[in-house]
Amino acid sequence: MALLYGFAFASLAAAALKPDCPHFTDYAAAPHEPFSEGVHKLSYQRPAPECRTASFPEVEKTISDMKTLVKDPDLYRLFENTFPNTLDTTIAWTGVADDNPEEELSFIITGDINAEWLRDSSNQLQSYRSLLERNSSAGSLAALYRGAINLQARYIRFAPHCNAFQPPEESNMPPTSNGSPDKLYPAYPTNSFFECKYELDSLAAFLQLSHDYYAATADKEFFARFNWAKAVAVLLNTTDALRAGTYAADGTLNPSPALFERQTTSATETLSNHGNGAPTQGDTGMIRSFFRPSDDSCIYQLFVPANMMFARYLKSCAQIMDGIDTSLAERMRDSAATVREGIEAHGKTTHPKFGEIYSYEVDGFGSHNNMDDANIPSLLSAPHYGYLSAQDPIYQNTRRFVLSTSNPYQMRGPVLNATGGPHVGPGNAWPMALIVQLMTSDDDDEIADGLRQLVGSTNGLGLIHESVNSHDVSQWTRSWFAWANGLFGQMMLDLRERKPHLLGRSYQ
Repeated sequence: MALLYGFAFASLAAAALKPDCPHFTDYAAAPHEPFSEGVHKLSYQRPAPECRTASFPEVEKTISDMKTLVKDPDLYRLFENTFPNTLDTTIAWTGVADDNPEEELSFIITGDINAEWLRDSSNQLQSYRSLLERNSSAGSLAALYRGAINLQARYIRFAPHCNAFQPPEESNMPPTSNGSPDKLYPAYPTNSFFECKYELDSLAAFLQLSHDYYAATADKEFFARFNWAKAVAVLLNTTDALRAGTYAADGTLNPSPALFERQTTSATETLSNHGNGAPTQGDTGMIRSFFRPSDDSCIYQLFVPANMMFARYLKSCAQIMDGIDTSLAERMRDSAATVREGIEAHGKTTHPKFGEIYSYEVDGFGSHNNMDDANIPSLLSAPHYGYLSAQDPIYQNTRRFVLSTSNPYQMRGPVLNATGGPHVGPGNAWPMALIVQLMTSDDDDEIADGLRQLVGSTNGLGLIHESVNSHDVSQWTRSWFAWANGLFGQMMLDLRERKPHLLGRSYQ
């Protein structure tokens, strides 16, 4: 991997990183003193201040304040390491557009890959949503959000079927190759994107990021200044085209608006049927997705969690659009309602043990894929992204299914009990899924047990990994996974509001 290039906010002013700062992939894979005083003796994993890619006083104050609430030394160390990880390590570049010095830009990498995923970067910033306030300063947390929204809007306008992108030209950062020879339609300039797997949840993530900024700041003027509305229009045109089914009314094939094929030995890295994927019924109201948030291909392309997330945030972002383009706002509301109706009509099934549940994927012909995957959006995370209440009876049925052995990707063992997925494979539980389980639970015992598992799942390194072998804590993937780190911090702040007494317990 290339070394991380970028700028650090220091006292709200940008400063270049020192050239001798270690690459965080290597840094995170080794222990560092001082170790926590609990039984797990967790490593300290924050880079030296001069090696952090961004720093904000409100974040540092939150870390300090939590020390008085979190009594378990290992649990606090895990929060101390993970909550600032996005800011410490992944703000690869900030600046302004070449053609408009008023347009802020923020390039946020996923961690160990020098590229920006729409989904990951939106979720990485969501960790700081509770601290976000309206602020016009160029060095503020709000500015970081604005820059991320502006850059994502640029990406979507020019490559709406892509999921991960290269640094903007303004950064003067070199592009990174993903090493995969892909056959794409439509074709996009290869120096603009890192990977072009069409994922509905990536477009939903842009709406989520927009919603998060507006909900915290009420800064509607920002959205009218640059290219946000144009990006939403492209997003709507793209998703409308992907409502069409495989077959026309006369049985002929509808031309697909996008195709993806990769030379690979992994079935989840490409699409069947010459890049189209499995056939899909039209007129369901739902929108096709070629790939899941794990970047694995869908078995059936009416991917329910992404449709849920898209409907939820498209509707909420229509409120922003009201002051910019009323006809586009109405179109957003209509599309969101159509998707929701489609989910409720086609996205559920009756399970013999759990009753009516949401399926993970459907094809509109009657086929259902009943499972869940760790990555967000998932079925388990539906209340987290606001599609429904955690008390919804069908969600509760679905939750019981997801957390049971009836879910083929629910892992269990002495180390970590959580949902995994085909991306890493059976036997590997994802801490992200356990974090979501705790954020959607009101049961003290369930939450306490999950916290105990998470604290003991890092192999002493003190960071949240992508996956962990449920039977061997020393077997894990990705030393540097900023999204999962931030989600753990977000969960801790959520518990501070909902269950502060649990932060005072011991998890030794």
